[in-house]
Amino acid sequence: MLKKILMSAVLSAALVSNVYAADRVKFDFWHGLTGNLGEVVAEVCKRFNDSQSDYEIVCTSQGSYPNALQNAIAAYRAKKGPTIVQIFDAGTLDLMLSDAYVPARKLMEDNGYKIDWDDYVPAIANYYADSKGVLNSFPFNSSTALLYWNKDAFAKIGKTEAPKTWEETFDALKALKAAGYECPMGWENDTWQIMEQFSAIHALPIASQSNGYKGLNAELQFNKTKFMDYLKLFKKGYDDGLIKIKSPETGEDVDQAFANGNCQMMMESVADHGSIGKTQKPGMNWDVAMLPVMAGMERHNTFVGGASLWALQGKSASEYKGAAAFFNFIAKPESALFWSTNTGYIPVTKSGFEFMKAQGFYDKAPYKGREVAIASLNASPVTEYTRGIRLGGYTQVRKEIRDAFTEIFANKVSVDEGMNAAVERGNIVLRKFEKTYAGKVMP
Repeated sequence: MLKKILMSAVLSAALVSNVYAADRVKFDFWHGLTGNLGEVVAEVCKRFNDSQSDYEIVCTSQGSYPNALQNAIAAYRAKKGPTIVQIFDAGTLDLMLSDAYVPARKLMEDNGYKIDWDDYVPAIANYYADSKGVLNSFPFNSSTALLYWNKDAFAKIGKTEAPKTWEETFDALKALKAAGYECPMGWENDTWQIMEQFSAIHALPIASQSNGYKGLNAELQFNKTKFMDYLKLFKKGYDDGLIKIKSPETGEDVDQAFANGNCQMMMESVADHGSIGKTQKPGMNWDVAMLPVMAGMERHNTFVGGASLWALQGKSASEYKGAAAFFNFIAKPESALFWSTNTGYIPVTKSGFEFMKAQGFYDKAPYKGREVAIASLNASPVTEYTRGIRLGGYTQVRKEIRDAFTEIFANKVSVDEGMNAAVERGNIVLRKFEKTYAGKVMP
């Protein structure tokens, strides 16, 4: 009899579970994160599903940021797109001009949520906002660049603090080299740290029209600013053996080189903070600091990196209710704590940051230092040239700059020749984008 009762209970539970699952509104979320970060996104989705019984979010990695953008637009045109898609910083304008999205504010208001939009960290919100300062997507995985430095190596050259200026940095690099370190600084041949963030910190234009925010007719200008002097200093540091290019092609990427103690400094995202802590050489002492500035120049805020979440057009009212509930869920301070604990990303709201501080998050050894990223983003009020980059086809523009770096550091062209060529090729990309969206007004 007991066996029959137990079997009956199991069957009843299964039936209830099936009805419960069937009653849930399913909606899709496509993202570009993989590996450990992709696993954390999956856990965020599970936490949302477990937190309520009305909706079920189905989260699928598209393998990369560019894939998420391309696949979502293609699927949207075929009327098979997801309800939510993660779009990285460089793809923001592509979505804004596509008319394929539901504005974040409209989505939340239509579904009865009152959001304090001023709660978002200004340097994060402004990057993704339109010309009127209105957010059309939700900042999600946000980061900025920091200087990682090996405290043990610095102790050997008599220094206890990270350099604050580039002049101090090059002095430290020379001392590290003289002390026998083969790789004083590692660099991954990327544009984000040395061109984009340098320009932001010094409030220098990357392109005309306020870095593209005021019009599609923007033209690249970084070959006419103080960046050129910096790049020449950087190239000399490379020629003198003070800076080494580290990438998978060289057998060790820059994160590995720093974590292994093979390179003593690097400029990388705060998002890498967690992985460095997990993979570092046992006993190695290291820390992070804000990126250096040129001596005598005022420090401004850095750019935010990462991605935001967009709701796409063409979905049912119930799916939008689910999307709004998910956005509300991830905006909670408790969600910010979970996200930052399991990744290196930073909270996107002031309330999230204050909540994490109150929990003692930044006092704990694995996470201590990540607050520097918030300080870097808040180093100044956002200005015309520290707001962000709003250029079409910017993924391709970045490639043109990286290709120029490759030629410059291989001594195939001079710094001036390489950057002038990158600007020329990049402007061709911008003109093609402008032609594609002829007649469109910048949102």
